Amino acid sequence: MSTDRLRRRVAFEAAKLLYTHEETQYGSAKMKAARRLVAGPVPSDDLPCNREIRHSMRAIARAGRAEQQQLLTQAAADRALDRPTEAGENTVDRFRTYELLLLPLEHVMQSPEEHPEGDVLYHSLQVFELARQKLPYDEEFLLAALLHDVGKAVDRRNHVAAGLEMLAGTVSPRTAWLIEHHVEALLLLRQGTLGVRLRRRLEASDDFDELMLLAACDRQGRVVGMAAPDVPDALQYVRELADMCGEAEFSIPA
Repeated sequence: MSTDRLRRRVAFEAAKLLYTHEETQYGSAKMKAARRLVAGPVPSDDLPCNREIRHSMRAIARAGRAEQQQLLTQAAADRALDRPTEAGENTVDRFRTYELLLLPLEHVMQSPEEHPEGDVLYHSLQVFELARQKLPYDEEFLLAALLHDVGKAVDRRNHVAAGLEMLAGTVSPRTAWLIEHHVEALLLLRQGTLGVRLRRRLEASDDFDELMLLAACDRQGRVVGMAAPDVPDALQYVRELADMCGEAEFSIPA
């Protein structure tokens, strides 16, 4: 990474830390931002000055509501990356990360024609509850149901890619695969048609049946007034499953 690009990225990361009050001093914000972005030490001359950080803070303050939500959602997810292991690596407190990514969805409203139930969080919790009724002991499937729309807090048009980027390192490959293809499965469920190659590729997966079940839960989880758990209860259920089966720990690469 070039020095200029590094300075800009550190400045912006430090600005997010200050804007969200995770840090209150320029110096500490600058050092934490550098640690998140670079594996090794960074010469002090390569770090941004306070003026550059203030410029980034003004850019965040001027951002529109959607852009600001994206910045602050990502900043919230980043806060889960500070639990060191014995080896000194950063690992994910994944249930805390899930909570931080789910909570902003309460403020993301959807089309009343497609989603009469309202916000994305309520929809996600409905889908989770329906999935739990079908496969109550499948942790990976339940996580896919709960987290399939987290990207909508960042990018409504490409929420699958946005969600997978935010969840990288915190979910299993199977959960990621289910989330990655849930929109295609919805199309197949609704219309019965999909590109031949894509359909064959999906059907070739051992998880195709669970993918279609996820799509069915997604389609059905759009009911006004449906009983659904809250975020802590849903996460506690999955945490207990993880404890029963042996907790998995996913590390995020530097």
